[in-house]
Amino acid sequence: MSDALVIFTPSGKRGRFPVGTPVLTAARQLGVDLDSVCGGRGICSKCQISPGYGEFSKHGVTVAPDALSEWNAVEQRYHEKRGLKDGRRLGCQAQVMGDVVIDVPAESQVHRQVVRKAASARPITMDPATRLYLVDVAEPDMHEPSGDFERLARALREQWQIDDITASLDVLRRLQPVLRQGAWQVTVALHKDHLAGPYRVLDIWPGLNESGLYGLAIDLGSTTIAAHLCDLRTGEVVASSGIMNPQIRFGEDLMSRVSYAMMNPGGDVEMTRTVREGMNTLIAALSDEAGITARDIMEAVIVCNPVMHHLFLGIDPVELGQAPFALAMSDSLSLDARALDLHALNPAARAYLLPCIAGHVGADAAAVALSESPESSDDLVLIVDVGTNAEILLGDKRRVLACSSPTGPAFEGAQISSGQRAAPGAIEAIRIDPQTREPRFRVIGCDLWSDDPGFAQATSATGVTGICGSGIIEAVAEMRMAGLVDASGLIGSAEQTGTWRCQAEGRTHAYLIHDASATGGPRITVTQGDIRAIQLAKSALYAGARLLMDEIGTDHVDRVVLAGAFGAHISPRHAMVLGMIPDAHLDKVTSAGNAAGHGARIALCSVSARAAIEATVRRIHKVETAIEPRFQEHFVNASALPHAVDTFPELARIVTLPDVSFNTGGGDGDGGRRRRKRG
Repeated sequence: MSDALVIFTPSGKRGRFPVGTPVLTAARQLGVDLDSVCGGRGICSKCQISPGYGEFSKHGVTVAPDALSEWNAVEQRYHEKRGLKDGRRLGCQAQVMGDVVIDVPAESQVHRQVVRKAASARPITMDPATRLYLVDVAEPDMHEPSGDFERLARALREQWQIDDITASLDVLRRLQPVLRQGAWQVTVALHKDHLAGPYRVLDIWPGLNESGLYGLAIDLGSTTIAAHLCDLRTGEVVASSGIMNPQIRFGEDLMSRVSYAMMNPGGDVEMTRTVREGMNTLIAALSDEAGITARDIMEAVIVCNPVMHHLFLGIDPVELGQAPFALAMSDSLSLDARALDLHALNPAARAYLLPCIAGHVGADAAAVALSESPESSDDLVLIVDVGTNAEILLGDKRRVLACSSPTGPAFEGAQISSGQRAAPGAIEAIRIDPQTREPRFRVIGCDLWSDDPGFAQATSATGVTGICGSGIIEAVAEMRMAGLVDASGLIGSAEQTGTWRCQAEGRTHAYLIHDASATGGPRITVTQGDIRAIQLAKSALYAGARLLMDEIGTDHVDRVVLAGAFGAHISPRHAMVLGMIPDAHLDKVTSAGNAAGHGARIALCSVSARAAIEATVRRIHKVETAIEPRFQEHFVNASALPHAVDTFPELARIVTLPDVSFNTGGGDGDGGRRRRKRG
């Protein structure tokens, strides 16, 4: 029997192994980050994995139900004593029996991802949909018969001018004992959003409730789920955290997940269950961190792209995978959280989903618009939410346009030879000396540069493990500025560039950044394939922006805002050298951090903001890149570094890019290089 193909996510590492190989052994041989402290005896449970079954068109593999060995006695014993989540296996016990795709959950990783979606500290005007009210309710009277609920309603009307209330059967069941326990003084949690209808009684407590009132702002991304737990009385963020989206094992990009739903009957249901479980896990962790109970969380606002929107709601996303990319529903939604299987918050909690803008421009882009307010801008602003699927807004007070662009996962370190997610040990910043062509770099988890004294000791625990998205962007841009890469994206040879670090790799070359192979560590390079992956991603991004500029009739933007967790870590200068974004004065290129998360917080804390963004979304003009004839032209021109046609005068003021070409076979060590101006 031939060896079986084993593919690990989210790392993307793969290899072939003899049938009967334990998954943990395969992971170790591939350098996959799978934890184990018991030596493979099935005791520690650190090596839990989640196999995926069915057709994975992205990986070109179909996983049979018997791709792993059957559940064994060791796993059964562990499950009986401590419990394994549905679908989980122990990597030390499960053996490879056929081609298989295996997800390594975050809790099974030694170096867990840093989900870099911190909350913004910008102020928010408080106008929450859910509030607490303390009321004194009249006691029942033999001479004036009325129900306890009716007298509660009258008390709210008289003491708080609240006219119309409704309550669930669960609240009505608890109403009488709570009223008597509180000696007819109670605290009620009322929810009233911007839509027509009565106030909802979500919960009731005897006397004055001092446990607090909390809500969640959740940014449900295709790669990560980030959430901020907010005090609904003050707007303060009391806890923030994030996890990898567990759906990643079904495909790293959105279209892979749509394909999985198409190819595997019930695949959409499986992905819905998976993401809801992941969200519950994240919410429970936030509650523990903040020291509150699930009952204290009364509301959640959720933003996401259209495919995640449909999969989270339990709607088959198949129509989003083909023209005309029709949404099942684009308007906002306000519904019971329990209808979404969110059980890690109050049973009566409400969930609000912002409206989607178009078939590929989602509620996360609406949240970015709410956060950044392009419709109120005096100058023309380009807002780019950089991710696996980039969402782009362009506009000012006159009009706002929107589109999405399929950049793929390269910007996040995927499809890169030494790439990885943002985790401790990953190279996140790099500089290459233009004279010596020697690199120095900084890794996540350490503030020192690699040539600083003490770097080796400071990184001894994590090591230098790979290169993440912001690192690969800086690496390619630095190589271009140092004359190691020409405008077409071709890496020169050692003779052409004058550095031994440009090493032959087949018919192309790669640039060596770090080599720890002598001590069993990784050899980190930027290959020609890596350059091409970045070129494809940045070309799609730039082409989308250019289409919006064409639509509005301009060749210039006044400001550029980089949004998203990834955008917060991109160097504007390096992004400009690559040609990821249109030319602009670097002072006018700023980061908005997690603008989608901030927009979700605004909507959580302000019902008037919900009405405002719904009105704004209706006015946004959508441009569909998939059917625009000029997209391909812009894409091809944008493949050059920084661009084949568009001039970058602002960039040229601070950087003179070397005029080199490595497609001629010339061996001139200087390669026609010109020194950079000092910025």
